[in-house]
Formats: sequence, C-alpha cells, structure tokens
Amino acid sequence: MSGAVAGGRDTADASATPGGDVTVPLGRRVHVRVPATSANLGPGFDTLGLALNVHDELEVEATAAGAEGPAVSVEVAGIGAAGTDHAVPTDETNLVARSILHVFDRVGVAAPGLALQATNSIPHGRGMGSSGAAIVAGVLAAKGLLEGIVEVTDADVLRYATELEGHPDNVAPAIFGGLTIAWVDQSGPRHKQLAVHRGVSLLVAVPEATMSTKLARSLQPEAVPHADAVFNLSRSALLVAALTQSPELLLDATEDRLHQSYRSSAMPQTSELVGQLRAAGHAAVVSGAGPSVLVLAADPAARLEAAAIVEARPEGWTARLLAVDIRGGTVEGIPTSAAA
Repeated sequence: MSGAVAGGRDTADASATPGGDVTVPLGRRVHVRVPATSANLGPGFDTLGLALNVHDELEVEATAAGAEGPAVSVEVAGIGAAGTDHAVPTDETNLVARSILHVFDRVGVAAPGLALQATNSIPHGRGMGSSGAAIVAGVLAAKGLLEGIVEVTDADVLRYATELEGHPDNVAPAIFGGLTIAWVDQSGPRHKQLAVHRGVSLLVAVPEATMSTKLARSLQPEAVPHADAVFNLSRSALLVAALTQSPELLLDATEDRLHQSYRSSAMPQTSELVGQLRAAGHAAVVSGAGPSVLVLAADPAARLEAAAIVEARPEGWTARLLAVDIRGGTVEGIPTSAAA
C-alpha cells in the first residue's frame, strides 16, 4: 500500500487529536485503486492470498453532513452499476461507504457527508475478492480523508479491513500486493508479503455463474481428519517455496484436502474444470470461494495450454491471462485544481 495524500483542500493541523470539533475539510477528495485477489491458492485455506492486476477505482469527496448524520451518495460504473447484474446499493448501505464510516467510528472522528464515484472491474461473486476489495477501498479512502487529522497506519488498515471482512486472507493482498501470508494473533491480524517468482504465470478462468461465499464456507465440516490436516500443512509450506523459488513444484504444492472437495457439490463445473486441468499437468485450484479457477503456470507456454482447455469447455468460461499486482491498494489526494 502506498500513496501519501497530497493536494487536499484546507489541510488540517496534523497535531489535532480525534474527537471534539475535529472534522474533515469539505471538498477534500481522494482517489483509491485496489486490486482483485485470489485466496487459499489450494492448500493455504484462510491464510494465503495473491493480488491480481484487475482493479476497482474509487473517488471520494467529503461533503456536508446531513441533519441526522453523514449524507452518502454513490455512483457506480462498470461491475455493479445500476441496471446490471449484481447492482450494488447507492446509499450508506454500500459496502465501500460502510467501510469508510467504520474507520471514522473507530478513530472517533465525526464522518462528513460522502460522495463516492466507483469504477469497478472486479467480477462479483466469482472468487476474485470483490467484497474484500470494496472493504479495502473504503478503509483506504478513510485513511486519505483523515490525512493530517488522524494517522491510520498500514497495521490499522489491515485491522479495520479484517474487522469488516472477518478474516485477512483476501484483504491482506489487496492492501499490500504480491503474495501474502496472513494470520491472527493476540495483537490482531498480521501479514508477511512475499515476491512471486518471475517464472510464474497466472490464468483465471471465470464462469458466467456466481457463488455465495457464505454458502461455500457452510459446506465445510467443523473438523477434518488428522491426516488431511498434516497433508495440507506440508502442501502449504511447499506452495510458498514453489511460488517464490521453485515454480516446477506448483502442481504438487497446490494439492488440497481441507476445503475444495467439500464445496464441489455446489459448483460441479468448477470441480470438473479443476480436475481436467490438473490431469493435464496444470496447477489449478478454486479461486477463493469460487466458482472461478486459478491456474498457477510455471511458464507462459503452459498458461496458453491451460487457456485452450478452459476455452474449449462447453459452459462458457472466460480465460483471463493476468499478472501479479505487486503494488497493492493505493490512496492519493486529488489536488484542488483538479477538483475545481
């Protein structure tokens, strides 16, 4: 995550403390850019995540608050726009707006009114982290609006986003980029960012159908056999080595016994495609909660072979040749001259 906020109108005193009469200057505007993500990566359930070079973008302006609290308006272009499939709310119930307000509440500063303009490219309900991206976009927007009023650190961003998402595996790569290992200890959510080996090529196979993350998670048992737990521990450790040092190990490293088989009944076409790709030697896994499929190819030629298998399927899959987003989420102030 990067992008120091600059160019805001009437910059507040950086020494100001939260609460009291401290407010965000009206007219302050920020621009946010957040990548899609793929979580789990096979064996790394609720732990491993990868940022992808598909992005949602957001502009937020601080406006006058309403008589009964922040007045929120949301305009959406692209995925989730009004009149399209999976249209998102355009008021304070919008997930991005809720995330902004959550941060203001957590730091004890009265929220201004909010005018949001979102341009979305991350598919919804496909296992590419659209909800995590929306949450991170909102938290980063709040960070930008609060510049000079309250310091919101990278650790704070991860904490607030995890509070809203429930687990850090999607939000960590959306914030920090690259490959992330996420975990939670007594101090809260934490992460380690790693660079992916330059030989790794990504393919995401996106179906027309969607999948509910809540439904997918409900299909998993509360306990698994000891042997399966040990199996996934070994594969998760191997996967970190494969992604960072030894791509030739990706097929073995992406084996899983903890979640994908339990969810297969809810998305049989996804399960069939994963099986077909793996039988052909490609490291294919369910992307997040599905139903998209992520292929971690050891070289560009293998990725093209996998894409041909995807596009030959009769169900109407789209093969997207992607790269790792190494930058993560960014927030930048929009100069006054641009806002005039």
